[in-house]
Amino acid sequence: MSVTFDLHTKRRTPHPRAVLTLIKPITWFPPIWAYLCGVVSSGVPLASSPWLLLAGMVLAGPVVCGMSQAANDWCDRHVDAINEPNRPIPSGAIPGRWGLWIAIAMSGLALGLGSLLGPWGFGATVFGVIAAWIYSAEPFRLKRSGIWGPGLVGLCYEGLPWFTGAAVMVAGAPAFPVIVIALLYALGAHGIMTLNDFKALEGDRQTGVNSLPVVLGPERAARVACWVMALPQVAVIAALVLWDRPLHAAAIGAVLLAQFWAMRVLLSDPEARAPWYNATGVTLYVSGMMIAAFAIRTLGGLG
Repeated sequence: MSVTFDLHTKRRTPHPRAVLTLIKPITWFPPIWAYLCGVVSSGVPLASSPWLLLAGMVLAGPVVCGMSQAANDWCDRHVDAINEPNRPIPSGAIPGRWGLWIAIAMSGLALGLGSLLGPWGFGATVFGVIAAWIYSAEPFRLKRSGIWGPGLVGLCYEGLPWFTGAAVMVAGAPAFPVIVIALLYALGAHGIMTLNDFKALEGDRQTGVNSLPVVLGPERAARVACWVMALPQVAVIAALVLWDRPLHAAAIGAVLLAQFWAMRVLLSDPEARAPWYNATGVTLYVSGMMIAAFAIRTLGGLG
């Protein structure tokens, strides 16, 4: 380990594999999925605009989400030196200020690609880029708050790409049901992001990041996260019943019941089980998102 670290610290340019690690491909799935949910919920046939579909997926995942990961790792390099010293920046695999330069370059790339998706796509991209920086960077650094930080990330991971996918496809403001469902799933994602904070618990304590696991303790934070994830899905079910989509509502109800089982497992040992829940419970959560998208696709279009 020490030999690898010494070699990394002597580098003047980033290792290509370290750059890929920096922008974390595993994190691209949620915004890509949410963008696809938005496209489906718009009611516009997927084959009618394949360019918008593909460009939006690339923008939501590799570009904007990848940029946000690079910006976060640069701004969190001191925290990561405590929590995960083998990450690309604290380990030296990405030396000097390369992490910052990569994040800035990708911000420019995001704005350029977003400008090709029309005014709604560009506006959403601007919002996403600004949100990524104010989440991580001083003097804003909203990630210091266990309320505003996860809320902003949940909005940008689930609500914003969903809204963008629908808006780009219809070339205008999405219908009211689309906006409502996107906001509800974005709200529920606050709980997912709270569970994600468990992995940085010790570093957050030492560096003054007041995540909910730090402020409330792991057990209480996990319970709050479960309530925050569950209640918006109950509201989604109620909305679909109101909009005469009982079968879709029942399907999401079944998905939510499966999540309740997973939540019981999580609450038995929140610190140890949080990574497991992020793989199991979150998969169920995003499955419900797509069910809801299909439910409202005939209600989509322009508001």
